[in-house]
Amino acid sequence: MPRSDVSSTRPKTIDGVTLHRSRALRHEATGAETKLWYALRGGQIENFKFRRQYPIGKFIVDFCCVGRKLIIELDGSQHAEQAADDKERTSWFEKRGYRVIRFWNFEVMESLADVLDRIKEALDDASAPSPADPSLRSVSATSPATKRAR
Repeated sequence: MPRSDVSSTRPKTIDGVTLHRSRALRHEATGAETKLWYALRGGQIENFKFRRQYPIGKFIVDFCCVGRKLIIELDGSQHAEQAADDKERTSWFEKRGYRVIRFWNFEVMESLADVLDRIKEALDDASAPSPADPSLRSVSATSPATKRAR
């Protein structure tokens, strides 16, 4: 029996390659993804259900709360050079009604409680603008790229 929350948010058919890749990514999680997943799974945050490595269109997002259309992306140091791609991807999601929040991997590893607080705020504030722009990150001044430059 199909689940209504899934069928209402994405096409009934997913590209086989995308589906295969999303399943593979679940087994290749980074340390930060694994740490955040253990904090999100099973409705631990206000009973909201999250999915990990969730396909939406041609993209696979790190985490998604389908019920609130909230996407959580974790970025490693390579994302400092991919800001234009991230912005385009975020725009694609926002046009479809999703909000995107981004965290650096080191934020999750070093300050999980703060990350979870920001996720709770995003879940509670359905009208919040998407803080996906790297300039809106809580510690953008201490990004891996900035640390290397110092």
